[in-house]
Amino acid sequence: MLALSPSGDGAPLRRVLAIGCHADDIEIGCGGTLLGLTRSRPDVEVTWVVLGAEGAREAEARASAEGFLASAAASEVVVLGFKDAYMPYHGEAVKDAFEELKRFEPDLVLTHTRADLHQDHRLACELTWNTFRDHLVLEYEIPKVDGDLATPNVFVPLEEEHARRFLRRAASVGKAHGIRVVPRLVRARDAAAAVRAVAAEEDTQLIVVP
Repeated sequence: MLALSPSGDGAPLRRVLAIGCHADDIEIGCGGTLLGLTRSRPDVEVTWVVLGAEGAREAEARASAEGFLASAAASEVVVLGFKDAYMPYHGEAVKDAFEELKRFEPDLVLTHTRADLHQDHRLACELTWNTFRDHLVLEYEIPKVDGDLATPNVFVPLEEEHARRFLRRAASVGKAHGIRVVPRLVRARDAAAAVRAVAAEEDTQLIVVP
């Protein structure tokens, strides 16, 4: 397996832009990656963008982001108020919001995967690539009831401490939103089967650590 290192011989990675549609997307999708990156590279600056969160969810998003970004050299949390599940129907406004993100001039962008079945997530991915055409963009998956896990070609190893922190966050989200958290590592090919198996249970989703 080839290694992709943010601390390689090329231009240094200093600014990371993480984009998520909802209050817990970044934490579940790439929270462990951000924890490892900010702790291994103390000079990294992170901009954390949540496209849709208001009221209690906005407060949750900001508090969670601050916890995950405690080791970053600098950080900014941006929370916008687009309505959950309606983002494709407000395309012009969402596109304008992405244009505003150019000012951060990121070296790395973390965003939703294009294969995600949630309409907000797909739009965010599409606009990420439209907006950051000459940047390094990595897409993250979110295991959920849709069972839409694909075949990723980049894997990020997590230290045990970061994996446990991810699980604590996922458990907190699960308690609030009817999600069952499985506290064990599973192979990627098993994850989709696990999601399908639990999908039949009423008001229950499954989160696993990929």
